[in-house]
Amino acid sequence: MPCSNPLAWLGRQRARGMAGIVLLGIALPPVGVALRPFAGEAIFLLLVLAFLRADLSALKRNLTRPGLVLAATGWSMFAVPALASAALLGLGVETRAPELFAALMLQALASPVMSAPAFAALMGLDATLTLAVLILSSALVPFTAPGFAAALGLGVQLSPLALGAKLGLILAGSAFVALLLRRWVSPRQIERRRDEIDGLNIAILYIFVAALTSNFAEQTIAAPLRVAGLTALAFGIYFVLVALTVLLFRRAGTERAFAIAVASSQRNMGLMLAATGGALPELVWLYFAVAQFPIYLAPLMLGPVLRRLVPAGAGARA
Repeated sequence: MPCSNPLAWLGRQRARGMAGIVLLGIALPPVGVALRPFAGEAIFLLLVLAFLRADLSALKRNLTRPGLVLAATGWSMFAVPALASAALLGLGVETRAPELFAALMLQALASPVMSAPAFAALMGLDATLTLAVLILSSALVPFTAPGFAAALGLGVQLSPLALGAKLGLILAGSAFVALLLRRWVSPRQIERRRDEIDGLNIAILYIFVAALTSNFAEQTIAAPLRVAGLTALAFGIYFVLVALTVLLFRRAGTERAFAIAVASSQRNMGLMLAATGGALPELVWLYFAVAQFPIYLAPLMLGPVLRRLVPAGAGARA
């Protein structure tokens, strides 16, 4: 029964729970407005949970034998922005729709979302591999993003120092808290509480998605066709990036390929907003909001594919 252990019940919903918090965020704008100041704390807690449940020996192997992690990071942080810029420049988007060009390039330049390991875990994938790619990508983005932005003339200022300091504090702080918790909670207890941890992930993710969607209904009423077009574009880009990543890394195994795809397709656009001080055109803000939908609906959309391609319980070690 849901009432006997609400977190465990919510954790067992996984994909439906993720879809539900998106709908709840849109349906209750005042709640999103109230939760907006706590979005940063929510991301921090999600990373604490990712480090807490990570297989530390597997994480160490990924970072000390970093062949696959380096390849995945190179794809996400160099190849994806290069391909995006080539495609957009080839189509003339930078002159026809400069604000859309800025939005799409900032998305391509971003590192994986801090909640990517949580999403990987909710989909039953190797969250440890996703976490390793997140750590290395986060170390690179203070250098890659400003360089690409300057070369492309996006008209935004991305401070390497601000990016590096923000990411460093979040990653180091969350890892430290998780290591402290591990002194009192054994790996066996963590595994036994898997459903509760998944439920807590979903509950914390609601804080973030509610904050982002707090004015979505209002914007949809004001400009429904623009919102619909940007939403369709966001879903299209998401699925293309997932498919390309899985195809590129299929030799590493299906589960690993999808774990890398989670990191590569779920970009930290919130970090780009923070790094620019929010000084971005309205259309960029709107696109960043709708681009969250495929991220939060990913467990529901990709679930049937993963159930067919990834053996049951493959991600249990995450």
